[in-house]
Amino acid sequence: MRVAHIITRLILGGAQENTLFNVDDQHHLFGDEVCLITGPGLGPEGSLEEKARTRQLDVRVLPELRRSLHPWNDFIAYRSIVRELRDFAPQIVHTHSSKAGILGRFAAWRLGIPAVHSIHGASFHFGQSPVLHRAYRLSEKLAARWCSQFISVCDAMSRQYAAAGIASPDRFTTIYSGMDVDRFLTPRRSPQEVRKSLGIAPGRIVVGKVARLFNLKGHEYLIAAAPEIVRQVPEIVFLLVGDGILRENFEREIAAQGLTGHFVFAGLVPPEDVSEYLHAMDIVVHTSVWEGLARVLPQALIAGKPVVSFDNDGAPEVCLNEKTGLLVPVRDTVALSAAITRLSLDRELRERLGGQGRLLFADQFRHETMTRQIREVYERVLADT
Repeated sequence: MRVAHIITRLILGGAQENTLFNVDDQHHLFGDEVCLITGPGLGPEGSLEEKARTRQLDVRVLPELRRSLHPWNDFIAYRSIVRELRDFAPQIVHTHSSKAGILGRFAAWRLGIPAVHSIHGASFHFGQSPVLHRAYRLSEKLAARWCSQFISVCDAMSRQYAAAGIASPDRFTTIYSGMDVDRFLTPRRSPQEVRKSLGIAPGRIVVGKVARLFNLKGHEYLIAAAPEIVRQVPEIVFLLVGDGILRENFEREIAAQGLTGHFVFAGLVPPEDVSEYLHAMDIVVHTSVWEGLARVLPQALIAGKPVVSFDNDGAPEVCLNEKTGLLVPVRDTVALSAAITRLSLDRELRERLGGQGRLLFADQFRHETMTRQIREVYERVLADT
């Protein structure tokens, strides 16, 4: 099979890791001819480009393909995508992310190549201006004409797109995002080693969040909930894994509350090391206000850690309330504080929820399973072409 993947940026992020696993598996496990077309991995989040190249993958970086809207650059990017597709001549095109998803699907359609599109998170979402929200929704509805099938990382994304009139429900297939499960089952370093390297004293309860320090990731809600949690659980430490443009703002806000000693910023962490940090946590928190299905949720559960999550998008599909974690209303800092406090004070509950999560999701989220299911979608699309 000959497949071209197109994504806007190959930064450190869930959609990008998902895509890279897919490309890597196709090449190394299934013997497919596959290329990955992307824009430059710019920004403080870090890049996966070098990792892709060390895996001997065909990565083609288009300098003009950027995340921000720019009509002229977008037109040039479209023409560059067409050029790369003509050169590679794939049987099928698989697009990811908003910008690349629209330009890539249009390019494939113009060239008569069947396409599928992955929904890692809705392009129209909370936090956008009404004009931008409507523009993305209309763009997705138009771009839906240029592809045969959608692959959603969770059922919630399929429902949202179908409800928005993007496409009929039969055109969506849910395939959960794949990962290196074994790494999360058995980390290379012990939790004690990781805690020591971060300066976290023995006996502390560690509440962790893994996400870019960026808008919509919801760190501000955790910070707002922190004072009450610290009041009830003085031995608590909040471990933030990730970096981004909001770090200085968060550090100032934490200092203003007198909580600097209760927060540890780990900064950028290579994806292969995230499992070690999760094992060093007692509780994992997810407070994004918009995200398809955050990879950190199944990762935490596979590591045997209970999760506390806002009840939105795909989170309830793995954070099963009172079974693998605790769900709280979105942006409700009082409920968030109560849930974290409850788990912090109840070790038996933490172990029960985390253990159940490991049993339920270890096999479901293997990247080999994801890629096999995606290739089955390709085969259906090609058979119908």
